[in-house]
Amino acid sequence: MANKFQELEAKMSPESRARSDALYQDILAEMPLCELRQAKAMSQVKLAESLHDNQAAISKMEYRTDMYISTLRDSIRAMGGDLEIIARFPDGSVKITHFAGLEPIDQLTL
Repeated sequence: MANKFQELEAKMSPESRARSDALYQDILAEMPLCELRQAKAMSQVKLAESLHDNQAAISKMEYRTDMYISTLRDSIRAMGGDLEIIARFPDGSVKITHFAGLEPIDQLTL
């Protein structure tokens, strides 16, 4: 019979629990787009509906190695988040604000 996680966690030392929590936070801080969508409990179909696209397009987008920033931003917004672009240098980090004011294409008036 499998043990409940709470029972296993209760037997862990405080140090072991702290290491486990740190590892959990590290895993949450960095993940592929498809895993982020799954972590947000959103299906490809639901994301496609939010973006007025189809499920196949979402599948392709999630595994692309290169995409428009606007496509990524729209996907993150559809999941309830905001996209920030940060350049990291040895002497510090800079948030790139050039893309912050861009609106999704469907909200523009042409």
